[in-house]
Amino acid sequence: MPTFNPAKTENILVLGAGELGMAVLRELAVRPQARVTVMLRPSAIDTTSAHKRQTLEELAALGIEVLAGDVVNDSVEQLAERFGGFDTLVSCLGFVAGSGTQVKLARAALQSDVKRYVPWQFGVDYDVIGRGSPQDLFDEQLDVRDLLRGQSRVQWLIISTGMFTSFLFEPVFGVVDLAQNTVRALGRWETAVTVTTPEDIGQLVATVLFDPALVNQVVYVAGDTLSYGQLADTVDRLLKRKVERVEWTVPALLADLAAAPDDQMRKYRAVFADGKGVAWDKADSYNAGWGIETTTVAQWIGEHLV
Repeated sequence: MPTFNPAKTENILVLGAGELGMAVLRELAVRPQARVTVMLRPSAIDTTSAHKRQTLEELAALGIEVLAGDVVNDSVEQLAERFGGFDTLVSCLGFVAGSGTQVKLARAALQSDVKRYVPWQFGVDYDVIGRGSPQDLFDEQLDVRDLLRGQSRVQWLIISTGMFTSFLFEPVFGVVDLAQNTVRALGRWETAVTVTTPEDIGQLVATVLFDPALVNQVVYVAGDTLSYGQLADTVDRLLKRKVERVEWTVPALLADLAAAPDDQMRKYRAVFADGKGVAWDKADSYNAGWGIETTTVAQWIGEHLV
């Protein structure tokens, strides 16, 4: 195994200021050794939206500079030029940016002068899931990993976080459906899932970036890892109710997907039901190894639902 000197982390560019981007930016802004810039679409900078204006005001208060750039409409060469001059590039732009965006950003990073790239792979273990999964967007994430592993100039880090904790409770996802007093298992009740809050991801990204021991590797973090059975038990206990328990089996979810093959939510359900690459033991996570406290599902319920 070759030895690498870790890239500098003095001048950081973050792509995007959505829920995850803001969580990362808030944590990086308090690091005195880092100068932090965020790249936003021109329309997000020159805006009359009250929400977007509030975001811009918070960024200014945090001392974060703003750079205009459009990952959809700018060319790879234009993006590479915008990325130049930064030590570390962190992408917080997810699949909503559209198919092909993740590969485009990786190519721009590799063409630029950046020393290190952290792609938007804050989710599952795409290596374990492999190509051809029910969620076809995941194949592009493997293309990004191939690009990064196939070169040696730009250092990289991939931070696997699992699902956002709140997503378990999104009615559209259908796992915890409080309106119907129901918890549904994706696959089986024994199937496990790893989840982390955006706030914890922000803290852990800021920590990982300044850990000189981490170079060119996948880092696993976890707010919590639990089975769907444990999730239902936790909902019952903390909300003082007895939920109805429904098992959505893999064959049933695949049949649902076949009936609506373009439905993104059905794709996600089928992948998570398979249970492969979507969970890892919290005890083995980076945060557990360093004694960094993260929010469990029980704590999240206590903060948001009780």
